Amino acid sequence: MITTENIFNGLNLLVLLGWIPLFIFPYSRFTKKLIDGLYLPFILCAFYIYFLSQTKGLFSADFSSIAGILDLFRNSTEESAAAGWIHYLAFDYFVGCWIVNHSIKKGIPYIVFISPLICTLFAGPFGLLLFLILRFFYERFTLKDA
Repeated sequence: MITTENIFNGLNLLVLLGWIPLFIFPYSRFTKKLIDGLYLPFILCAFYIYFLSQTKGLFSADFSSIAGILDLFRNSTEESAAAGWIHYLAFDYFVGCWIVNHSIKKGIPYIVFISPLICTLFAGPFGLLLFLILRFFYERFTLKDA
């Protein structure tokens, strides 16, 4: 039987499998096709829309205050929680793909982008911020040597 829990677990596994090539084989043709095709973000976004369509009251939620956000979490269902988590999975993975793709295009070495990539998996915005800072200093440093 297909349940919210089964779909949720399957998507968690799928996205973890999608991160492996980014970490281990970032320069491979397979990883380039995976990144360029955006297959995994597409799948995650489709399930996000599905779970979002199963929620009630989300569109009337008050996103303008912290109290409104707390109410949203207090009144969440399995479907709305799955939608919220898939939102993170999709965006964090998309940012991870962008980090790898951008790094390869700009010639940023693996040693520079691997730590931000790991941080993006576990704490998306922190990983992105770390990458942007390291990229800034890497570009400054390498331009001075050129």
